[in-house]
Amino acid sequence: MSDYINDFLDMMVAELGASPNTIASYRLDLEQFDYQCKMSLTDVTEHDISDFISWLNRQAYAVRTVARKISVLRDFYKFLYSEKEISSNPMAYISLPKAEKPLPKFLSVADIEKMIETAQNKPSYQMQRVAVMIELMYACGLRVSELIGLPENCINFDKKQIMVRGKGNKERLIPIASRAVRSIEDYLRYYREQFIKEGRKSIWLFPSKTSKSGHMTKDAFYKDLKILAVQSGISPQKVSPHVLRHSFATHLLQRGADLRSVQKMLGHADISTTEIYTHIMSEELMERVVANHPLSQKLV
Repeated sequence: MSDYINDFLDMMVAELGASPNTIASYRLDLEQFDYQCKMSLTDVTEHDISDFISWLNRQAYAVRTVARKISVLRDFYKFLYSEKEISSNPMAYISLPKAEKPLPKFLSVADIEKMIETAQNKPSYQMQRVAVMIELMYACGLRVSELIGLPENCINFDKKQIMVRGKGNKERLIPIASRAVRSIEDYLRYYREQFIKEGRKSIWLFPSKTSKSGHMTKDAFYKDLKILAVQSGISPQKVSPHVLRHSFATHLLQRGADLRSVQKMLGHADISTTEIYTHIMSEELMERVVANHPLSQKLV
């Protein structure tokens, strides 16, 4: 192995306090590069780096893995250049590959219905509250921070609308499905008071007797969701508050809602953030084309 690698790793420990795991990872990446190059590491050119990256891609390494290896080489050659071991840095114009944004995960309508039904059939007040929170989050596409921080007076029951204060303190008005409105009315009538200390009042839609904020916390809702998922026969890894929000957007678009409307309801400042959901639509749109386009029909 090249002495240059040892010198670089020694510097990482002495000057940057790199952990043993980091050093081990860097060593493996640099040894792999050293083996593939088959030349002195000080003779490497930008062309050699490009060849190595092409080789990594042919080996079907994940984009993030390739990006990590390039980042290690960038640090390594920056070190060699600063130590005057090389006169020019072959990594100077090598850019990191852009990692693809992961597609948002979402639940099926049947899974969401199952979770709501399971919670409603539980005898505890806690699960009744969770059922309402799931239904409201799914009906309106709320962020979890928006959901738990809703004031009691945020809902206009006559117009079936909810006023939500989102990121940047911006307010938006979102329609609520009739079923969700009825669930909230029942919750206010029978269950909300169970979460308020006797003799006290609360401004929150989902109050808490124990939290410092006075309303239910993100962690508490997250844990309740995981417990409910298990009780519903659904993998808890599939379920989170954000997945419910993704499900709201995905199911609306699958049923023909336009992107601008979904953007407004989600509270996205930029529509490019909402556009990630269009990738999920590819298979759905393909099925529609095959089923309905004139050129897809069998000639008689």
